[in-house]
Amino acid sequence: MVEKQLDAQGYLKKILLARIYDLVKVTPLQKLDTLSSRLGVNVLLKREDYQHIHSFKLRGAYHKIKNLDDAQLKAGIITASAGNHAQGVALSAKNLGITAVIVMPTTTPDLKIDAVRSYGAEVVLYGSCFNESYDYAQQLSKKKGLTMIPPYDDEDVIAGQGTIAHELIGQCDNIDTIYVQIGGGGLAAGIAVYIKSLLPHIKVIGVESEGSACMKAALKAGSPVDIGYVSHFADGVAVSKAGTETFRVLSKYIDDIVTCSNDEICAAMKDIFDDTRAIAEPSGALSLAGLKKYVREHNIKSGNHIAILSGANVKFHTLRMVAERCDVGEMAEGIMAVEIPEKSGAFLDLTKTLGDRVVTEFSYRYSQSDKAMVFASVELTDGKKEMVEIGKALKKNGYTVTDLTDDTLAKDHMRYMVGGHPHTELNERLFLFEFPATANALPKFLETLGDAYNITLFHFRITGLEFCSVLCALDVTGKEDNVLDFVKSVGYPVEEVTDNAAYRLFVK
Repeated sequence: MVEKQLDAQGYLKKILLARIYDLVKVTPLQKLDTLSSRLGVNVLLKREDYQHIHSFKLRGAYHKIKNLDDAQLKAGIITASAGNHAQGVALSAKNLGITAVIVMPTTTPDLKIDAVRSYGAEVVLYGSCFNESYDYAQQLSKKKGLTMIPPYDDEDVIAGQGTIAHELIGQCDNIDTIYVQIGGGGLAAGIAVYIKSLLPHIKVIGVESEGSACMKAALKAGSPVDIGYVSHFADGVAVSKAGTETFRVLSKYIDDIVTCSNDEICAAMKDIFDDTRAIAEPSGALSLAGLKKYVREHNIKSGNHIAILSGANVKFHTLRMVAERCDVGEMAEGIMAVEIPEKSGAFLDLTKTLGDRVVTEFSYRYSQSDKAMVFASVELTDGKKEMVEIGKALKKNGYTVTDLTDDTLAKDHMRYMVGGHPHTELNERLFLFEFPATANALPKFLETLGDAYNITLFHFRITGLEFCSVLCALDVTGKEDNVLDFVKSVGYPVEEVTDNAAYRLFVK
């Protein structure tokens, strides 16, 4: 027998009758005055960072658990998560006095493990990624008779998240558009089905990270598809496949989806801090990044526009990257490689060509007797249009210029490695790995490498995330045919980037 799917009226009933407010807070809606003035529209932020676990995830988890029957509650619950859902389930279980088991990947930082344990839940570390942990949690669920609490693809979880929409209607008159981040889609589905059922003239725009746009891919394909590798900067939305139920709901009720880069997310994090002094996690600021992008691209000049600050569980060291990239995300800074003559006064001549623009970064090392390649960044007042003008002016004065503003490899790695080219030509191939941020990740890589290949370049920088971007070049002399098989055998996500422009300009 096929279980009947919940229709819009069914979701409305669940949302309106949600019994969660003995634990969940009605969070405030705050106007961002500075950003509103800059954009020319009223920007309002739903402050889900005010919840006990600093995330909206408590709503869906608690609603799901409170709808279990007495036998299920007595038997206990289980879930898999490395983030906010884990804390939501653990706190819900503590509040109800029931047993909870949380399966977390072995790569989960101690900070998150300790947070879950502080609520009294049992933590089981298993698997190197969420999918492995989730599969194991399902096995334990069947073996021990525990009830599985899904992170997003569940009617009660979706309805719990939808209580945000019910609050918004009472907090703001004449809403024009609500922008909602999408990972698996539970938050967006809950908000969209509620809003579109009652006030269909209000737009609901989904916002995805460019590195994990699984719902956009699902809508294009007509069903959920696995997009494979995802970026973990916005780890709260780092989902490779949309949920079945969330896809069904959003395919009916979402108006549009916009995707944002990591730089645009960093800029939104800065906007939130500037207006509220709150520090959002990257996925928490994603909806605001989408709001800014959508308003600008559609030349919107009025109305009340709401973004959801979905969470604020950010690791402090992540802010180093945010500080470096927020101006690029706002297009207030441009990055470029410029070839200049190797002679006295060349830097001064370059700054004169740039006019009254402020140089914000300049990296250089002597490498040849007649010319030098510099990594430079400048303040911008007119975004990409101004970068084009700068490029034309420099070329007119005889400089060779490459715009690196959108080159992720340049921003993540090459800016720290400007030191000249090797004196002898190397037959090397360049690869970008994603290592888990664990103590044994590098030894495992080096043990796998053995004496098979010689490393000719290596760079990584801890960012406070669960995964770390690692740039590595290998001398493939005499072994070029087997190098792709080798890098895959390491077992970490990897892509070849030998043709990258910044690499060729600065270190090849």
